[in-house]
Amino acid sequence: MGADVTHPAQEIRSPSIAAVVGSMDAFASQYAAVSRIQPIRAEIILDMGSMVLELLQKFYANTGAKPQRIIFYRDGISEGQFTEVIRSEVTAIRKACAALDPNYKPKLTFMIVQKRHHTRFFPDEGTIVDDRSGNLLPGLVVDSVVTHPFEFDFYIQSHLGLQGLAKPTRYSVVRFIIVVVIPSSPVPLRRF
Repeated sequence: MGADVTHPAQEIRSPSIAAVVGSMDAFASQYAAVSRIQPIRAEIILDMGSMVLELLQKFYANTGAKPQRIIFYRDGISEGQFTEVIRSEVTAIRKACAALDPNYKPKLTFMIVQKRHHTRFFPDEGTIVDDRSGNLLPGLVVDSVVTHPFEFDFYIQSHLGLQGLAKPTRYSVVRFIIVVVIPSSPVPLRRF
């Protein structure tokens, strides 16, 4: 699933529009989207729960099963809003799952996608680059050195910069569950 909010230009007094899109099959080849109007400049999606519930119901109707894992990409959030997003939107997603079935508790990975940052990657001498632009080739993943020292974040340069320097996208995983199981013990030891 993925979500974003679009806002009108500064001088226009129109509402913002929130949208959530979700895969409707196990192969991620069919998608459905829902959208809602919300107050001007509201970045936190106020109706996240009902939007996610609607997509989960469509997925269930399409496949006859509930997803066991949900990977959720959230665009347009600044670092100062991370706590509010976790408190509001992640909680709404969990409540939507419970509304579908009280015993339904899928594994949830919630990632915030950021494109507005100042990090750029330059090739070292001898690195294979694109012949036209001199940029690093698409597919670059950076998960150390320039990432946060203790938070779970990484960068992906997924496209070729045709003019100028290609800008990577930063992914911050703000909600995830890792269960470590020792073979002799079926009891989960750590939850994040």
